[in-house]
Amino acid sequence: MAAARPLEAAAVPLHTISLFVNNKPGVLVRVALVFSRRGFNIESLVVSPAAEGRFSRMTITCSGIAEDLEQVVKQLAKLVDVVHAIDHTGDESYEVEIALVKLECALNERTQILQIAEHYKSRVVDYGTDSMILQAYGSSEKLDAFIELLRPFQLKELVRSGKLLMARGVSVT
Repeated sequence: MAAARPLEAAAVPLHTISLFVNNKPGVLVRVALVFSRRGFNIESLVVSPAAEGRFSRMTITCSGIAEDLEQVVKQLAKLVDVVHAIDHTGDESYEVEIALVKLECALNERTQILQIAEHYKSRVVDYGTDSMILQAYGSSEKLDAFIELLRPFQLKELVRSGKLLMARGVSVT
């Protein structure tokens, strides 16, 4: 789950790494160990099947110094089941994340919540007598702002997908 980062961590840039890997058991553990050995914390991780079923795509977001992360990407590329590893930080790419936000809310608060939801183009996916669930998508920064506006209400639960990324044009992701 990607969460709002504390002010101290804001100075350290976020990097998005894309891995194209063989779809086999144990690959995720070996990838996570590379980050762990180098002292990097994975902020978000999304794994999904690629167009061809025997491969998977991993999109990893982490914070750290670019030079140190360069070494991590090189080590990832050397793993047997990694076909290729790319740091997309600064590249032209399309990025999106999804969030589900559950709020406990009285009827008199719903109008204000729905105005915020409409502004961020989110939608209500569940109404209850004393709660609602909103689904929002967009950049991580957009979702951070959306969630901060909802914090004054009774935010009961938050689930975020982690960043999905695809390189623009014909570039490889």
